[in-house]
Amino acid sequence: MIVTVTANPSVDRTISLDAPLARGHVQRAAAVTNQPGGKGINVARAVHGAGLRTLAVLPAGPSDPLRIQLEATGLPHRSVPIDQPVRTNLTIAEPDGTTTKVNEPGPGLSAGELARLTDLVAAAAADARWVALCGSLPPGVPDDWYAAVTARLHAGGHRVSVDTSGPPLLAIAGARPDLLKPNAFELAELIGGDGASLEAAAEAGDLTPVQSAASALAARTGGAVLTTLGAAGAVLTTAEGSWFATPPQIRVRSTVGAGDSSLAGYLIAEHRGASPEDRLRTAVAYGSAAAALPGTTPPDPTDLDLAGVHVRPLS
Repeated sequence: MIVTVTANPSVDRTISLDAPLARGHVQRAAAVTNQPGGKGINVARAVHGAGLRTLAVLPAGPSDPLRIQLEATGLPHRSVPIDQPVRTNLTIAEPDGTTTKVNEPGPGLSAGELARLTDLVAAAAADARWVALCGSLPPGVPDDWYAAVTARLHAGGHRVSVDTSGPPLLAIAGARPDLLKPNAFELAELIGGDGASLEAAAEAGDLTPVQSAASALAARTGGAVLTTLGAAGAVLTTAEGSWFATPPQIRVRSTVGAGDSSLAGYLIAEHRGASPEDRLRTAVAYGSAAAALPGTTPPDPTDLDLAGVHVRPLS
């Protein structure tokens, strides 16, 4: 079982254009899709598509449109009822793959709702191999909630992965999660420096800054660090070493959810006993496949180009 937690889920509405976005002008949509969203839900959908047991945990009322969409996908999930509807996140996708995302803040959780969500996560983790804590936190939820949940899960013997940003990310490192999945900007948040510079260096072939920062973070947490670098690929850093993978060539349709699919690919491969190199290969294959699909559509194994992913160790 791979349990995912999405504290701030969403309905993801994607508007696809047949021409570049023209600010201040009226344009017609070529296509519109609505899909269940939020990082943890995206991870769970990819894991479910790979045939592994998964459970998505989230807050949402029983008649919320998100719950209805989840029922339609067949994704196993459990939710804590809340009074307000979940947010809707808007993505505008241009023909060249450029995506513009506008995220709503989401409904706040009361102290009682948050306590029930925390207890539900602990209960759902009873037979879980991994618990993935994913995405932003709703308004009013303490920045250290992921850290507190991680400590509780560790006390129960569970492994925890975290994919978040901002204050919740800064609060999590001291909780020593077993896996962190930052991008270049989030890695810079944790270690210091400039995320754009890290990403630009990687795109130019200089992986030393990313490797150095990821190694420092892995030493701090004692766990693995999977750093996604967009079109440049990804770096995996563990106690055993560091590896870099470049993605296959694809036609980018939407980058929304690609990082979530990368995390899913890593957890799927780890669940199957893969080596660090093959965990990274699978992560990059999943992320690339997601970017080639519309909206936040999760890839399944038939979408993967594992042979097109090239992995090499970093000294």
